[in-house]
Amino acid sequence: MNKSLTRSIGFWLLLVLSLASAAVGGWIIAGQLGTMTSTLLAGTATGIEVYVGQSLVVVGAALLGAGVIGLLIAVALVAVQALLPTPAPVVVEPIDWTADADDETEPTERTDLPSADTTETESEGDEGQNGSSGSTATATKISVK
Repeated sequence: MNKSLTRSIGFWLLLVLSLASAAVGGWIIAGQLGTMTSTLLAGTATGIEVYVGQSLVVVGAALLGAGVIGLLIAVALVAVQALLPTPAPVVVEPIDWTADADDETEPTERTDLPSADTTETESEGDEGQNGSSGSTATATKISVK
């Protein structure tokens, strides 16, 4: 497989989704920590702001961590691709179109194929049937494909 990493859809999906996950996780964490800090310092914090805020911070941290891991995998893929040797390009000779004009000959009919005339039947073929399927192909020994 001789495909460039920058032309791979999977690589770009990994990179974009990792960035999006890290950004959403950071946004959730920053928003919830800001709300919790301001309400706790003001003394107006409710149970919902504190306990639900903690759960949302954990969800944001998971998204942030997944995004960072995805970015590290993308960087590792780029590093591995840079270390792999690239194969040498194959040199292709130009086509000599004048050579084809000299080789034009009349198409010949193939004689090694069996003829389509299968009207002959052998007597031993009929004797070998002895009440079998009785199909025309079997009776005349035609190969049906």
